[in-house]
Amino acid sequence: MQNQERNQTIWHNCQIATMADGRYNLIEKGVIVTEKGKIRWIGSEADFSYTDYIHYHKCDLEERLVTPGFIDCHTHLVFGGNRSEEFEARLEGVSYTEIAKRGGGIQSTVNATRQASEEGLFHTAKRRIEHLMADGVTTVEIKSGYGLDLESELKMLSVIAQLKKEMPISIHTTFLAAHALPKEFGDDSDRYIDYIIEEVLPKVVEHCDIDALDAFCEHIAFSPAQVERLFIAAKEYQIPIKLHAEQLSSLHGSTLAAKYGALSADHMEYADDSDAKAMAEAGTVAVLLPGAFYMLRETQYPPIEAFKREGVKIALSTDLNPGTSPLLSLRLALNMGCTLFKLTPEETLAGVTYNAAFALGVEKSEGSLEVGKLANFVAWEVTHPAELSYWLGGTLNNRVIYQGIEISNPMNK
Repeated sequence: MQNQERNQTIWHNCQIATMADGRYNLIEKGVIVTEKGKIRWIGSEADFSYTDYIHYHKCDLEERLVTPGFIDCHTHLVFGGNRSEEFEARLEGVSYTEIAKRGGGIQSTVNATRQASEEGLFHTAKRRIEHLMADGVTTVEIKSGYGLDLESELKMLSVIAQLKKEMPISIHTTFLAAHALPKEFGDDSDRYIDYIIEEVLPKVVEHCDIDALDAFCEHIAFSPAQVERLFIAAKEYQIPIKLHAEQLSSLHGSTLAAKYGALSADHMEYADDSDAKAMAEAGTVAVLLPGAFYMLRETQYPPIEAFKREGVKIALSTDLNPGTSPLLSLRLALNMGCTLFKLTPEETLAGVTYNAAFALGVEKSEGSLEVGKLANFVAWEVTHPAELSYWLGGTLNNRVIYQGIEISNPMNK
C-alpha cells in the first residue's frame, strides 16, 4: 500500500467490542474508518456508506473480533539479570521480605542493572516488549527504579527513550524515584529521599522526558511521610504521580496517593474501604497485578467489592519484572484477574483497555474505539470477547493495527 492508502483505510467484515465506558458494546458486522492514525468513523456496516470513502483502501478483517489495543500500564521491563534462584527459595518457604533482608529482591536486580551496558539493557527489554506486542499490546508503561543512583537511573531512562523511538508502540516513561534503599545509604532512608529530591530529580527533569513519578510505599521500602515529600517535589515540577501501595501491609499509601491526585495506586492487596473511598473521590485508578499475587502465593485479596461499590476504576497489568512477576503475557493477566480476583471477562478486558488508559492519563486518546481516538486495535481470531481471558498459554492468532497501520508480529522475525 502507498502511504496515502495506509493513512486512509476501511477495516470491515468484523465484530467490534468498542469498550466505550468500559463495556463490550458489541457491533456486529462492523466497520472502522481510519485516517492519519485516528478513527474517523465506526459503526455497523448497515449504517455505512462506502461511496463516501471511494478512494480509501479496503481491508477485510475476516470476521474477526476487534478490540482496542491492549494497554500494559505497569511494567519494570528494563532490567539486568533475573531472579530465578529467588523463585526457588520462595518455593522452599523463604518469604519475599526475608529475601530482601538478605540482600536479594530489588537490590539484586539493582546490582545487575548497574553492571549491565545500555546496549544490553536495550536488547533484552526490546525482546520483552515484542512478547507483549504479540499478545495485542499497543501501549506500555515502563518504569525506571533499578538504578537507585543518578548515573544508573539516567541509563535506564535513556534505554526507555531508545525503545520509544524504535518500537511501533506507545511507550510511557515513569521515573520510579524511590523503589528501594540502595546499600550505599545504609539504613538512612531519609538521606536517600533528600538525595533523590535534591540531586536526582532535577537532573531527570532536565535530561529526560518522563510522564509520571512513582514510589514504593511499604514497610520494606519507604514510609508515607517520605513518599509525601516526593509527591510535593513532583507537584513542583508538575509531574503526574503513581504509587506502589498496600502490597504487603496497610500503610494507607493509596489514600495518600489520592490526596495528591495520583493517576493510580498499584497492587492494593491490603487496601481497605477508606482507601477505596479516597481513590474514588480523586479518580485514582486501582491497578491490580495478579502476576505478583500469583508468584508470591498471596492470600490477602484486594478489596474488589469495595472498589466496585465506590466506583473506583480497576485496571490490570503484567507488572513485568524479574523478581515477583516475570509475566510476558497481558492476556494471561486477564485470566488471572478472573480466576484469582473473581472479575468478569468484561471487567478484565476493560482493565487492559478503557480503565488502563485512565491509569496512564491517556483516556482521551486511547482505551476505547471511538471517533477521534487513536486507531490502535487488534483483530483476534476468536468469536467472543470472553475467549481472550479463557484461553491459557500459546498465542492467539491476531492482527495488530497501530495508529491505523497494520504491524507484523515481532515474534515471527
